[in-house]
Amino acid sequence: MKAVILFIDDEADIREPSAYLLRRRGYEVHTAEGVEASREILSRIRPNLIVLDIMLGDGDGRDFCREIQRTLDVPILFVSALNKEEDIVAGLRTGGDDYLPKPFKFDVLEARVEALLRRASRVPEAVELGPLKLDLAAAAAFLNGEDMLLTQKEFALLLLFVKNEGRKMSAESLYEKVWGHPMAGDANAIKTAVSRLRKKLTASEYSITSERGEGYCFRK
Repeated sequence: MKAVILFIDDEADIREPSAYLLRRRGYEVHTAEGVEASREILSRIRPNLIVLDIMLGDGDGRDFCREIQRTLDVPILFVSALNKEEDIVAGLRTGGDDYLPKPFKFDVLEARVEALLRRASRVPEAVELGPLKLDLAAAAAFLNGEDMLLTQKEFALLLLFVKNEGRKMSAESLYEKVWGHPMAGDANAIKTAVSRLRKKLTASEYSITSERGEGYCFRK
């Protein structure tokens, strides 16, 4: 089965030759020149890998990376003319899995793509904890086999809690990871989402505790 790649770059002289050569290597490649076109493609397909430019004509690739990762668990390879050390660090901290400065040679791009796809193939398609099962591909959670009917943000929040069982996490850090930007005083959104999750977890072995100033903790 072919791996599916979405290549997002507003420079056609980089995007199209790279896509052509990746197709020659056996990949199914979709291309987009910006954020809006990418959103439309992502509404139809689920890629195995995204190659993402940072300086797009209609948005910042780092912001779009955060948006993508709120609903998709997919490796992202940044490609950018921003090639200073601080640019690379910022891109990786945004959530990129790798960073390839422009200009690049195709064989280097191909090697990075292969490495990320190998790594992604070792990631489980589901996370299970007691009676909970989180299907990462479908972004759906099940409790004792029953669909919990979570919203996208509730699913992202529960996944964070499950991966950090027994650890205290601040409301600010949870909000930034799930909503993709600083909380900036909007505490009601996280409180509401946690409250809804608590109700949906009633029949499980787990609860979400909170203490003023201490954040939230997911535990038995």
